[in-house]
Amino acid sequence: MHERILIVDDEPEIVRVLRGYLEQAGYRVLTAYDGAEGLRRARQDSPDLVILDLMLPAMDGIDVCRVLRHSSDVPIIMVTARVEETDRVLGLELGADDYVTKPFSPREVVARVRAVLRRYRNPGTEEPVLVVDDLQLDVGRRTVQRGQESAELTPSEFEILRALMSAPGRVYTRLQLLEAAQGDAYEGYERTVDTHIKNLRRKIEPDPPNPTYILTVHGVGYKIREA
Repeated sequence: MHERILIVDDEPEIVRVLRGYLEQAGYRVLTAYDGAEGLRRARQDSPDLVILDLMLPAMDGIDVCRVLRHSSDVPIIMVTARVEETDRVLGLELGADDYVTKPFSPREVVARVRAVLRRYRNPGTEEPVLVVDDLQLDVGRRTVQRGQESAELTPSEFEILRALMSAPGRVYTRLQLLEAAQGDAYEGYERTVDTHIKNLRRKIEPDPPNPTYILTVHGVGYKIREA
């Protein structure tokens, strides 16, 4: 295992502990202690995953996430001591793939890293191309197109869309989609799926406020329309 993990956190003790656990798990670890340095290292060293603290000097984690998402699909796990749901949702809306609140178990973070990288690197054995009308998802290449337009999805968004497109017309609960997106290691809020769905609609729907691909089944969850 040679994946490189970039930790961006201004607390040296947290960086030290996480670095130790991640290196023990076989990862190569890069570090940065403020947002500007973290962004520079992400651009310079092209890590396989970024663990990004929300509250950072020089440039906060929200801004770092926003800038990274304009130029990269690198998986991002946001870490913060702030537990308000609005903070978590904002991070997900900006493209973070997972969200961990302090205090946390370093083993849990390692498990999250493994889960995110696993679904990013190993897309599975489903059909290589899933099609619903003019929406096309290529599992092997990890690409999504609507007509001639490409959509850049985060790993979590990709997995949710893949689950939906694998069974057009089937209704998925939020928990089922959360498990598809985050894997068994994830223990989170089912409502975060709503944020991922909102992002997906913004990226693939011709008219996001009036979706025609990803449909809400009130009181249950979501489905993708049948072709």
